Amino acid sequence: MDKEIIIKNDIAELARLTEFVDLIGEECELDFALTMSLNLALEEAVSNIILYAYPQKMGDAISVKATHVNSSLLFTISDSGVEFDPTVVPEADITLSAEDRQIGGLGIFLIRKIMDEVKYERIDGKNVLIVKKNL
Repeated sequence: MDKEIIIKNDIAELARLTEFVDLIGEECELDFALTMSLNLALEEAVSNIILYAYPQKMGDAISVKATHVNSSLLFTISDSGVEFDPTVVPEADITLSAEDRQIGGLGIFLIRKIMDEVKYERIDGKNVLIVKKNL
């Protein structure tokens, strides 16, 4: 199974992303909790792109492609925004209190905890984030 959605660089588009992930969950017969976890991870990744990848809120669309291969589900997210590799961001220290913790990083922390593999590449001027969930 290969499916793709192209969304605008607009936070309102996250509703379409949720519908897309829900459809993937149904087609792959995933349980509700797993589908919700995938939605959370992908929403974090895409919202970070929308909020930070395009200065002055300008920019292109964001592609999210889902591929079901054997017993894994791969999501490939690509955008042409400012280069950013989330795989090199240090782990958020969740043992610290909210007051002592650095701002940011919790979304990436959630993505890493939910997904089994997170890879990043910069290809032809695009950020390409590949996240994998073993089923």
